Amino acid sequence: MKLLVLHAHPRSKASVVQRAMVRAISGLDGVTIADLYAEYPDFDIHVAREQQRLLDHDVIVLQHPFYWYSSPALLKEWLDLVLENGWAYGPGGTRLAGRFLLSAISTGGTQEAYRHGGRNRFEIAELLSPFNQTAYLCSMAYLAPFVIHAGRQLPAGQLAAAAGTYRDLIVGLRDGAIDPLSRLAPGFTLPPAFSAKR
Repeated sequence: MKLLVLHAHPRSKASVVQRAMVRAISGLDGVTIADLYAEYPDFDIHVAREQQRLLDHDVIVLQHPFYWYSSPALLKEWLDLVLENGWAYGPGGTRLAGRFLLSAISTGGTQEAYRHGGRNRFEIAELLSPFNQTAYLCSMAYLAPFVIHAGRQLPAGQLAAAAGTYRDLIVGLRDGAIDPLSRLAPGFTLPPAFSAKR
């Protein structure tokens, strides 16, 4: 399968974890990395171009730091503009049916902070529900998220290992060694139009 990684970090040069993740998957055949902040510094998103990029790929990866329990602003703008009614969802909006959506995020907090009773009160899967629902609305399958927790606190070796695990996931999906249907987010039900396009 072909993968499109939509990387969104407004201060990429200052990033530790996200840069390690990008480095780990850079140069892979069949994997396109789009640095949204480099391409659209003025937020003037080329909708038709982005829609064609989506159509050219099977797995869409939203890679970003987990800002305020969501994504950086440009990725939200991208979703608002590119996933148009009548194209990605709504009447006649089945252009993305049968594709897969994966959230690949980094958090400042530890894994223990993202649980019931923890500092952030909710689990990561719950906080990513808007992305889960976006996939469903667009007749896509939402995969279990890939998360690196508290990456800035990790020793260099552990961060490299985590980035390597990310690379293994991307390569496995690309090569078919990992069946994406076996990695659906817990509780995710395939949309009715999903299988019709696969």
